[in-house]
Amino acid sequence: MAGNKVEDYLIKGIYGEKQIKIEERNIFLGTIRERVEIALTTSQVMANSIYPLVEKSINVKNVTLLLNGTLPYHSISKYILMAKKKNIQFSLVNNLPVPTPIGLVVTHNSAVDKNEIFIKDDLYNSTNF
Repeated sequence: MAGNKVEDYLIKGIYGEKQIKIEERNIFLGTIRERVEIALTTSQVMANSIYPLVEKSINVKNVTLLLNGTLPYHSISKYILMAKKKNIQFSLVNNLPVPTPIGLVVTHNSAVDKNEIFIKDDLYNSTNF
């Protein structure tokens, strides 16, 4: 029995913690779909202005703003400044194992299970995921 604990410890050290729903985490910048309040595509994040629904969604307590760190800084900086101004936790996600169409996620620590997390606009129909 002690051998299994040592082996588990070594495997954990080599590969890291076991994670559930890895495919979802790869898409949603490290979080899972059920925790997402709102998500923007990369093209939506690269738009000139901040989406009002994103600003509204971070007024809720205990949310974190995840930003796709592979996007140009000038595209994500407006959201970084907004998070700092409103004293909201944010994180730049850089080490994505696979490319994702998601540029921004407002996430909770626990499940919220919203039916619609994408913002639809004329430039891009983001519900095709």
